[in-house]
Amino acid sequence: MVEQIDSSPVRQPRVGLFVTCLVDLFRPNVGFAALKLLQRAGFDVVIPSQQTCCGQPAYNNGDARDAREIAKQVIDVFAGYDYTVVPSGSCAGMIKEHYPRLFDADAEYYEKATTLSSRCFELTEFLDGIGDGAALPEMPSCSYTYHDSCSGLRELGIKQQPRALLARVSGLSMLEMQDSNVCCGFGGTFCVKYPDISGRMVTDKVEAICATGADMVLGGDLGCLMNIAGRLKRIDSTVSVYHVAEVLAGKTDIPPIGGNSS
Repeated sequence: MVEQIDSSPVRQPRVGLFVTCLVDLFRPNVGFAALKLLQRAGFDVVIPSQQTCCGQPAYNNGDARDAREIAKQVIDVFAGYDYTVVPSGSCAGMIKEHYPRLFDADAEYYEKATTLSSRCFELTEFLDGIGDGAALPEMPSCSYTYHDSCSGLRELGIKQQPRALLARVSGLSMLEMQDSNVCCGFGGTFCVKYPDISGRMVTDKVEAICATGADMVLGGDLGCLMNIAGRLKRIDSTVSVYHVAEVLAGKTDIPPIGGNSS
């Protein structure tokens, strides 16, 4: 008997890339970097054009009704993908941790939200685990320090994953800052409601960054990075600010976040 060999192509897992509002509006390069990394890792990546905000601003301000309507849109748009990947700890945390809670009185959408939650990953978490085959670039010799965002760290446990990935990038050296896990003061609408407290917090964060002597500060949440970059720019610091995806994808050929550069 002649063995029949299945010559049909192996289907690549399909990833729905949730771009996030801040990336779309302020730093599209992060989205392109995430796309490049996921494709390098062997995934079929789709960026649904119907995607919107994850609903986090409404949710954090107590507007559960509008948050549910926004969440329904996201749940329906990203249904059917093998994975949903997000280059943001805060947006990933919203989808994974808070969507099911929004629908605890809606059996249909609770099931859908729970399914999406189980398939949703923050980008570095995904690349370090499921997508571990991603090729990483070489960089000119430089040092970096890393800011752990509150949502990524405390809701999703994102800490070692980005560091493990960055350790594989030739040319980079890590200088850990003191209190890397302390909030930068952004907190979404927190910085608007409590500007004085927020300003003190980001000042402390920037002092910790500068004390390391690092050339760059990296992170996984654009809101935090924009907040930090703004403070660094106001004190005329030469520390560059990039999203971790940009460095991992070798897409640092554009000005850093906030424009401050050494």
